[in-house]
Amino acid sequence: MVDVKRQTLQLQSENQRLKRQIVQQDSNLIAAQVKLKSAQAALDEIMPSANTYVISPNQSMIIAGGRLSVGLIGSPTNDNVTMNINGKRQPVSTGDVVNVAVNPSTTCHVRMESFDMFKAIVTATCEPERPQ
Repeated sequence: MVDVKRQTLQLQSENQRLKRQIVQQDSNLIAAQVKLKSAQAALDEIMPSANTYVISPNQSMIIAGGRLSVGLIGSPTNDNVTMNINGKRQPVSTGDVVNVAVNPSTTCHVRMESFDMFKAIVTATCEPERPQ
């Protein structure tokens, strides 16, 4: 009976030690995840995906090799943002593609990838000019 009590106390002690170890490992994992997200965000700012642009509210930029002027008008709503693409205002939701005829031989496509209250992320590609 004494052996059983001693063994029970040892197992309880071991159980507590293992629980503390799990808590410490969970804490280390969370810290590593936070560092990874921060590093990924910094990398994305330095090296954004090709043809991907981050536009802030009331900001405009020239994109797609100078073919398009794209701006975010005001702050986004829950459903859409208002974009100004080459002087034309239009509401755009995530996933929408706006086709813009830059000239008779070139069409560009602006796709709303995502948006939140602080930015809109768009991609823009243009079809190569066809020889005339």
